[in-house]
Amino acid sequence: MSTKSLPEQAQAALLGLAVGDALGVPVEFAPRAARRQDPVTSMRAYGTHRQPAGTWSDDSSLTFCLAETLARPGGRHGAPDLSDFARRSINWLYQSYWTATGVTFDVGNATRAAIDRLQRGVEPTKAGPNSEYDNGNGALMRILPLAFHDVWRAEKLDLNAAWTLTENVASVTHGHPRSTLGCFLYLLVARGLLAGLAPAEACTQMRELANPWLENGSIPAVVEDRHYETTLNGKLSQLKEDQISSSGYVVHTLEAALWCLLKHGTYAATVLAAVNLGDDTDTTGAVAGGLAGLAYGEAGIPAEWLAVLARRADIEDLARRLASE
Repeated sequence: MSTKSLPEQAQAALLGLAVGDALGVPVEFAPRAARRQDPVTSMRAYGTHRQPAGTWSDDSSLTFCLAETLARPGGRHGAPDLSDFARRSINWLYQSYWTATGVTFDVGNATRAAIDRLQRGVEPTKAGPNSEYDNGNGALMRILPLAFHDVWRAEKLDLNAAWTLTENVASVTHGHPRSTLGCFLYLLVARGLLAGLAPAEACTQMRELANPWLENGSIPAVVEDRHYETTLNGKLSQLKEDQISSSGYVVHTLEAALWCLLKHGTYAATVLAAVNLGDDTDTTGAVAGGLAGLAYGEAGIPAEWLAVLARRADIEDLARRLASE
């Protein structure tokens, strides 16, 4: 059982995600070889997107849009108002809502296509592109606030209900079950960390819950679990860095984030390892950073990184509202 309050955990999760994102923004798209020659060790300014130090990207913006929806009265207790999330997502893309510096940048193709559909009035759960080639990490990068929903926090987890909830929220931008399964496995790990488990224990619990359920074959993800074999077979931590990919593919992002979480014992080491994998650095940093925030708490995030984080006070206020009873 965790000794931290729910507001403390929400704040650690959202700050942890945003800091990991901001560390990766200046070096996004640069290959791993560049990071080996010039590793990220602290917050940087400008670089790829020419933004000041502490600037986070679409990963955090859409996470905060989802958190806002869940923070509305009843939002964490019943079916989330996905029309509200859709409106916030549209406002982010076109009006720079919940951006770090008033500028929207770095929008994924599937996410942009989905938001264009939302703007045309397509039902939220049908907006996300759903072909096999639409499995970028755009749903995974923003899904963490769902860990604070009652369905995911229930003492006895109903895996079918958790799947349905996750699928509905993921499909607003990514409609393929492979994307939902990545989000589902990630939230299982987050659930364990929220309960006070260590990272390795949380990953073990994820596998113990997910594997029998997937083998039962009751959901579309049963045809997708083979793509997550590395995540589900318990051998992820044994892999070497050269065996870990850090592209924008949802499977790669989940594997990379969990590998970093399992290989390192502090928040800073985890997110720096994620960013220094190269390529999709902001998203790998954000996905790993959210879990590392839960694992090590806000106190584990270096103060000098938090000091330059854009809109820190706004993020902390959102976390309090997300966790409010």
